[in-house]
Amino acid sequence: MYTHRLSCFEQSIVTIHPGEYYTSREDIIISTVLGSCVSVSFWDQRLRLGGINHFMLPGNLDDEDMIKSRNAKYGMFAIELLYNELLKAGSRKSDISAKVFGGASVLRLGSGPTKVPRDNVEFAVAFLRKENIPIVANDTGGILPRKIFFFTQTGKVLLKRIWGTLSTAVEREEEAYLDKIQREDSGNVILFDR
Repeated sequence: MYTHRLSCFEQSIVTIHPGEYYTSREDIIISTVLGSCVSVSFWDQRLRLGGINHFMLPGNLDDEDMIKSRNAKYGMFAIELLYNELLKAGSRKSDISAKVFGGASVLRLGSGPTKVPRDNVEFAVAFLRKENIPIVANDTGGILPRKIFFFTQTGKVLLKRIWGTLSTAVEREEEAYLDKIQREDSGNVILFDR
C-alpha cells in the first residue's frame, strides 16, 4: 500500500493491493484496482469511519490452505480483519454498512475463464448476509476490471471501469499474484516438532 495525491481530489489517496486492507477516520480516499478480486467496503456513518479490503480467493475452513495462511488474500480473513478494525475503533455492528465491488471475469487460465470471480462475489455476499451487515451497493461481475475510490468520511465510492490495454495489464497482474500465492501455500506445515 502507498499514499499519494491526484490533482482531481483534495484528499490524500491510500492505494491498496491484493491481500491488503485499510481503515481510517481521516478524510482520505482508499483506492484499489479490481479484476477477478473482490473488495468489500465498510462504513460507519455514526463515527464517519470506513475501510476497504482486496482479496483474491474466498477461503474455506475445510481447505488446508486456510490453516497455512491467515491473511487478507482470503475473503474470509480480509472481511474479518476489516470488520475487527472498525470494532476496535468503536463501531457498533448496527452502524456498519457494506458495499461489494469486483469479481469480473478477467482471468483466463488454461481453456477459459476461471470460477474465482463468481466464488469471490458469492462468498462476500453470503458472509455479509450471514453476519446481518446490510449491503447498500453491489457492482460485481462482468468482464471489465474496476478502479474504485472509497471516501472514508462519507462512505461514497467512485467507480471507473477499465478498458483496453489497461484491462490486459490488470489481467497479467492478477495472474502473477495468483501464481505467487499458490507458490506461497505449497510448502509443508509442521504443527508440532518433537
